[in-house]
Amino acid sequence: MGEGKKPGLSYKARRRWSLVILLVGLPLYIVAVVTVLNLLERPPIWLELLVYIGLGILWALPFKYVFRGVGQADPDDGG
Repeated sequence: MGEGKKPGLSYKARRRWSLVILLVGLPLYIVAVVTVLNLLERPPIWLELLVYIGLGILWALPFKYVFRGVGQADPDDGG
């Protein structure tokens, strides 16, 4: 077990998953949110804006670990 490997996703796997989430998951989430809000009777603009801001933050919380450190240099690269 002692080769210095950390448990969990590797840097490259997290990078790939972050791209999939951003390019596929986020657009699907946006379409779903807009569709659900359009099915409801239109709320006041300030409330609608608050809902979009809240849901815009909420979608990323489950993926916080995947996105952490992805924009930095590969820590496993050794150089």
